[in-house]
Amino acid sequence: MDTDTRMKWRYPLSDIHLGKEEEKAVLKTLRSGWLSTGPVTQKFENAFSKYLGGGYTIAVANGTAALHLALASLGVHEGDEVVLPSLTFVATANAVLYVGAKAVFADVTGFDDFDISPQEIEAKITQRTKAIVVMHYGGYPCNMQPILNIAKRRRLYVVEDAAHAPGAEYRGKKCGVHGDIGCFSFFSNKNLTTGEGGMVATRHKELAERVRRMRSHGMRALSWDKYHGHLSSYDIKELGYNYRTTEIQSALGLVQLKELDRKNRKRKRLVEAYQKELQGVKDISVPFLREKHHASYHLFSILLAPSIDRNKVMERLKDFGIQTSVHYSSVHLFSLYRNQFGYRKGDLPKTEEISQREMTLPLYPLLNTGDVKWIARKVREVIRECGERE
Repeated sequence: MDTDTRMKWRYPLSDIHLGKEEEKAVLKTLRSGWLSTGPVTQKFENAFSKYLGGGYTIAVANGTAALHLALASLGVHEGDEVVLPSLTFVATANAVLYVGAKAVFADVTGFDDFDISPQEIEAKITQRTKAIVVMHYGGYPCNMQPILNIAKRRRLYVVEDAAHAPGAEYRGKKCGVHGDIGCFSFFSNKNLTTGEGGMVATRHKELAERVRRMRSHGMRALSWDKYHGHLSSYDIKELGYNYRTTEIQSALGLVQLKELDRKNRKRKRLVEAYQKELQGVKDISVPFLREKHHASYHLFSILLAPSIDRNKVMERLKDFGIQTSVHYSSVHLFSLYRNQFGYRKGDLPKTEEISQREMTLPLYPLLNTGDVKWIARKVREVIRECGERE
């Protein structure tokens, strides 16, 4: 985070700490003279696979590339439909358009669970449906078993957008390995960050091989292989992309992965402190209080009462140096999706209401419970002020 931003925000929405071990790993990589995808990336892939409990992992340029490669490798194309949430970052939906398919949005479970509803998924399936994309909102696992049952019964693929969920678990298994393909993001605000970067995970060898080829123009080998004399010429049998990651990102990822569980435990303590301070407060409701699974606690969201002006609350909190955000605007109501697919206001009532009332508070491991109590106190004060003015 730059100096100006640090001066503006007493408590930014997210923040990262990169220490001596990250510096050492990056410096070692720079001195190696090899910066594109190579041995460090292979080591990161292997470590991430072990962390997930096995399977195949392919490091890519970012989480969006992971989603695109997932759908493309599954053969989703023009004429197909993909059921997915609208309460997500737009990249989840854009990846569907990249392969020429139709994005069919399903509503969330409710105001206490922002994950996609299995019942809503089933209601949106047609003869054209090829895949289901779930997004583990805020790091809280979706109810995967009913979704997997639907997919098996209807012969559909399942892609997990686990950008928020590295380390989260559903029924004892890491998020990202329940469906056919899992997709991770290592953007600068994520629990595991490399600045940019992402990972594709799958238990299927043939899918992994296809993703690995498509990551690099459809080639069967990388520049690292050519450098070692393993490849003198090549042939392209399918369309590929330039979605490789760098050795520097992988070096950061290896260090960050070692700290992921510890930092997620810290996030959990901070979330529990927020819940204690804000649960039961007038004009505030806190989702995921009855979470049964092991979350990664990427976001801390609250819902403001309909009578509260969210913009005023966010502006007032800014005066105290508290940065807030909205996760997320309803993707189906963006102009692109309204114009291309004819979505209208009212199509997904729960998603739309959450988009109007949700507010995200600062959450990152550099905070302590004292910080959280102070932030929560200011939130209570500001919301009380705004409520009295209505």
